[in-house]
Amino acid sequence: MSIKERPLTPKQKALEINLDKNIYGSFAEIGAGQETVRFFYRAGGASGTLAKAMSAYDKDFSDAIYGVESDGRYVTEKRLNKMLDHETELMEERLSKDKHADQAFFTYANTVTTIDYSKKYKGHGWVGLRFQIAPNEAYNDIILHVRFKEQSAQLQQETLGVLGVNLIYGAYHFHDNPRRLMESLYDTLDYDQLEIDMINFSGLRFRYVDNRLMSLHLLKNGMTEAVMFGPDGYNILPADLLYKKNIFALRGSFRPVTNVNIDMLKSGLEIFKNDNPEINESNLRVLFEITLTNLKQEGEIDERDFLNRADILCKLGYNVLISNYQEYYKLIEYFSNFTKNRTQIGLTMGVNNLLSVFQEEYYSDLSGGIMEAFGKLFKRNVKVYLYPYLDKDNNEILNSDNLKVSNHLKELYKYFKHNNRIQDIKNYNPENLRIHSRKILKMLNNCEIGWEDSLPGDIAQLIKEKSMFGYSEEKCRYILPQDREND
Repeated sequence: MSIKERPLTPKQKALEINLDKNIYGSFAEIGAGQETVRFFYRAGGASGTLAKAMSAYDKDFSDAIYGVESDGRYVTEKRLNKMLDHETELMEERLSKDKHADQAFFTYANTVTTIDYSKKYKGHGWVGLRFQIAPNEAYNDIILHVRFKEQSAQLQQETLGVLGVNLIYGAYHFHDNPRRLMESLYDTLDYDQLEIDMINFSGLRFRYVDNRLMSLHLLKNGMTEAVMFGPDGYNILPADLLYKKNIFALRGSFRPVTNVNIDMLKSGLEIFKNDNPEINESNLRVLFEITLTNLKQEGEIDERDFLNRADILCKLGYNVLISNYQEYYKLIEYFSNFTKNRTQIGLTMGVNNLLSVFQEEYYSDLSGGIMEAFGKLFKRNVKVYLYPYLDKDNNEILNSDNLKVSNHLKELYKYFKHNNRIQDIKNYNPENLRIHSRKILKMLNNCEIGWEDSLPGDIAQLIKEKSMFGYSEEKCRYILPQDREND
């Protein structure tokens, strides 16, 4: 890398911000000390940037300023937003409009806990910036969650300080390019120091930003291994949604979602609930999961195609997880970070998916091979709900009783089946067994008749309205019905 390509150091960035007379703001940092503002103090010229810097380290002081948290949790997005609201309101109230008429205001805040002495809790936190680009303009927000990977509190604090400087500098220099802004957050930092597992952009300058694409960008660039968004398209911190909850997940390509996918989910979920009577709506989280590898099946990731799938799943009202866990055991390990001994994890999958789980080549990176992987996958609180497959060649329905695994793995398979780790879904709709998403995709591209009946709800209409997956209303308008049937 040439000198010209090297990113500015935190000190250089802080100095550049300090020397910009049009930028003025305050800092509020809770938990890890005043790590970010320290760079601006040391860089010189801070009087031109800093209206206020504070750290309400004591909980009672913090409560007196920002209010009491009913759940007793302070390292939360809710707390961060209270800090941003309060400090921004104070600036607007106390700073003279005449004196600061030419300045754009900002509020930087973080609420963080670093690694504890026993190293049991690794450290994480919420970081946010509320800022104007032009004086008196509406504010914009960038909210992100971080997980620290370093093994000392001091190193984590220093990393937090660098991240904060990068965020403020990026907001003012790359706000018109959110992807570049996100990448700049790691300037002079490495991925093994810090994980950013959630980010949301909002406000006037980000009105055209789709936060789901920002999540995808985190994943593609190695900033995290899994991201999540809700039916409203807003990114969610997985830990907030999944912590101490029972989890039921369906993996697929969902290109597009078909009646098979919905039947797999609902019929498997029904058995999952029957197996675990203690599960109810309040302690259950249902997820549709797509792997990054799945998104790359057609080559490079097509963002329009990704949004098509996301729009449909959001329309159906589901939470969506995008992960880099191609192997199922890695997905289970990820879920296990949030679940506890008494909570349950259910996976619903088709016969072909289960057969792929028994392919040994997937586990060459594990010293214990497939045995180690299965030990992680089929934990005591994990069960696979198997959806049958219609073998058209033999006119046979395949399930856990007659699917064929490699000879030397038969006993291993029997062990997990005998111990009820694999359970057949018998309450399925037989009509759905003839539905295949690839065939549906081909039919809608060729303007054939009948593909709409294989999709749930009004999803077919959504595909037509938004011209998803290559569907073209204009093309189909000029194809006669008899021609469609011949196709």
